[in-house]
Amino acid sequence: MDIRPIRTQEDYEIVCNRIEQIFHAEPGSKEDDELEVLITLIDAYEEVHFPIGMPHPVEAIKI
Repeated sequence: MDIRPIRTQEDYEIVCNRIEQIFHAEPGSKEDDELEVLITLIDAYEEVHFPIGMPHPVEAIKI
């Protein structure tokens, strides 16, 4: 398990591909631990690079 920060789009894509490979890891396995860490890294990267803003209050009510 070679885990590094996600700094580029290429890093992001590599991590997404790895998550796809180990998505159904056995609970408690090394791959399950790796999956949990990678998901945390993806979440942090997406918060910065793909932020989802708050909707306009009227639009939120319509939804």
